[in-house]
Amino acid sequence: MSKERQLMYIEFKGEDIVGPARIVWVTFSKSGKSIDYNGRRFGKISGFKSNYRDTETHEEYWISGCKKDGTDALYSTTVEIDPDAREEYWVNIRKLPKKKTQASFKCVGKYSK
Repeated sequence: MSKERQLMYIEFKGEDIVGPARIVWVTFSKSGKSIDYNGRRFGKISGFKSNYRDTETHEEYWISGCKKDGTDALYSTTVEIDPDAREEYWVNIRKLPKKKTQASFKCVGKYSK
């Protein structure tokens, strides 16, 4: 796997079922088993509400590719978008170029009540 950047959805799962979430640029390790973001490394694990763990803090996260319909969360949450990811997310993923400077959105997850 290459070390190219990829836009991903990251949701913290360490304390509650609904955690803070972001749309961010990440890079994958050569093996594809870990992800680097903002100076942190996340290693792949097996689990329902989390699929990666911070290799230093052992906090658990749900990390996945961004969905075209914006339903990235497992449960409802507000999603922040890193400033350098906004244009790519709104223009090329969501196909909503008028929102390209929008910093966040409310996400309805697939398991929301």
